[in-house]
Amino acid sequence: MPLQRRVPKRGFTSPFKKEYQVVNLSDLERLEAVTTVDPAVLREKGLIKKKGLPVKILGSGQLTRALQVSAHAFSKSAKEKIESAGGKVTVL
Repeated sequence: MPLQRRVPKRGFTSPFKKEYQVVNLSDLERLEAVTTVDPAVLREKGLIKKKGLPVKILGSGQLTRALQVSAHAFSKSAKEKIESAGGKVTVL
């Protein structure tokens, strides 16, 4: 049997990988009577599950009202859409 079939295969897993809980802009649009969004509000509304993981806002969907959004990370398109709707972005 050839050597490459006899030697076990091993992959690589980065020990420095950051895992985020993702929330789309379409999810933020569905929140009624909320002007300030932060991880505590997202957890209360059931959009994120784990308390310790950082939150990242993604740009899928449209935002039609001004929101003040605080999160650990934002995608480029999400940041642009929030600011174009008149909102404010705060990185924690």
